[in-house]
Amino acid sequence: MIRHYIQADDNHLLKLLALNTPKYFADNEKEDYASYLANEVEDYYLFEHHGMIIGAGGINYFKDKRKAYLSWDLVHPEHHKKGVGSQIMHHRLNRIKQNIDIDTVVVRTSQLADKYYEKFGFVLINTSKDYWGKGFDLYEMHMPNK
Repeated sequence: MIRHYIQADDNHLLKLLALNTPKYFADNEKEDYASYLANEVEDYYLFEHHGMIIGAGGINYFKDKRKAYLSWDLVHPEHHKKGVGSQIMHHRLNRIKQNIDIDTVVVRTSQLADKYYEKFGFVLINTSKDYWGKGFDLYEMHMPNK
């Protein structure tokens, strides 16, 4: 089941991030994620299975730029490659498609996940070495909002 985030979910989400660190996230990103949850959430969705949060992913809107940014995609390691991330991705892309003010969907990820986003139609626009932390490069990817 996909549902909206509430602040009471923070501890579970921080644990989910920790389970994906350092394989997919740099150690220093915990503070960034906590700050995102406290100050920057617009649309953030959680995937629950048997009462446990096993996935999450957000959307932030920049209507003045006609862009929506996907944010903080997380899946519990035991549920990787089982469709959880894809369900959250499709849910968000469908929400964005309903927004006529958005022309482009952007994701800022790393070289560890760019192939995943390519499967949905995202195209690499820019890279920046060690952006997220040592060994975690920024891969900025775009996709038209069709």
